[in-house]
Amino acid sequence: MSLKPSTRRQRLRGLLVDLEPVKLDRDFRMMWFGQLISGLGRQVTVVVLPLELWNLTRNPLAIGLLAIVQLVPILIFALGGGAVADAVDRRKLLLVTQISLAATSAAFALLAFMPVPPLWGFYLVGFVAAGIGAVDQPTRSSAIPRLVPRERLQAAIAVNWLSFQTVAVIGPVFGGLLVTVAGAAWAFSFDVLTFTASIVAVLLIAPIPPHPDAARPSLRSVAEGLSFTRGHRVVFASFVIDLDAMIFGMPSSLFPQLALTVFNVGTAGYGLLTAAPALGALVGSALTGWTSRVRHPGRGVAVSVAGWGAAMTAFGLLTASFPLALLCLAVAGAADVISAVLRATIVQFETPDRLRGRVMSIHTLVVTSGPRLGDAEAAAVAALAGPQFSVVSGGVLCLLGLAAVLRLFPKLLSYEVARGDPAPTATESPPQ
Repeated sequence: MSLKPSTRRQRLRGLLVDLEPVKLDRDFRMMWFGQLISGLGRQVTVVVLPLELWNLTRNPLAIGLLAIVQLVPILIFALGGGAVADAVDRRKLLLVTQISLAATSAAFALLAFMPVPPLWGFYLVGFVAAGIGAVDQPTRSSAIPRLVPRERLQAAIAVNWLSFQTVAVIGPVFGGLLVTVAGAAWAFSFDVLTFTASIVAVLLIAPIPPHPDAARPSLRSVAEGLSFTRGHRVVFASFVIDLDAMIFGMPSSLFPQLALTVFNVGTAGYGLLTAAPALGALVGSALTGWTSRVRHPGRGVAVSVAGWGAAMTAFGLLTASFPLALLCLAVAGAADVISAVLRATIVQFETPDRLRGRVMSIHTLVVTSGPRLGDAEAAAVAALAGPQFSVVSGGVLCLLGLAAVLRLFPKLLSYEVARGDPAPTATESPPQ
């Protein structure tokens, strides 16, 4: 018996990402649109900066050094940035970080306009920009629960991921076209221009003052955030399970070798391998409407990580069919974004507002370091046993690691979101 058209439409709407936070919550809408526009500019810089270094040096080590230069300030400043975010008006701090990031993009543009730009200048500005971003990210993430009511928090997280994945797919393509047509300097200038939207959005929202019990930034306040994370088993498990997926199941560093020596699809195939997980994640983000109705997000995280590990294992086994291998990567990307939405739900619901900036800074460290460690793990195994074995063994280890995490943290599967409580405000902590 076929379903009525109205019933089919209702079911489809239930699958699509819930845009209610964008429609109903003004301040969230301002932040979302501002970040969507400025995020496009940031993705242009992400693409153009390594390309500019290559054009200056013709040395791949110069690009590898950039990754290290950008990782170091994140490791140094992220935890402190989270402590500052908890102690000050997050709106004011976002205004400072956005203006500062715009200034770093302007500095990139000035360097690129020079006839012979100094190489060290790009590394210096990259270091500063990464450090500022390490403060901006936890500040922005910790502000979301103050911009939407509790019943729309999961939907707001999903909508945020949709915007992130959208610019992650569109940005690199647009950046490549822009640098081809106008050059690197004007591409960096475009990034500066897009920050206008984000800065105006922050100016238009209401203040987000700190919790009355917020601690002053100090080593002790940083330690308090670490202690909370370590002691809250469900939050800690959400970080550990992501590290498991990224360290063992992230083979992106092998994509060039796989494209050229295993699949034999050339540089065009390498581009498709790189794009497939992002496209899958974009589709997954668009179909996250159902996640707002999940009462046991820990179970969803476990299933998603299992899907990620299984898809990566299949990707490594299906070397005889490039289209099927791409499909596996797309499935893995979709599973990853669903895991990310549900993990963020757990962290946001369970973290008191006075600690949210510090806990989100730990989240920043996890999602930043995990893929880089995964690249290193995959490359090391590939050097010893070949790229295909590295991918397959990584997927299997991801699944075994998932089983170990669930055994160590059984509360993750039984964790239930309570929806009847009011949204946390500046004068009260969310339920513990």
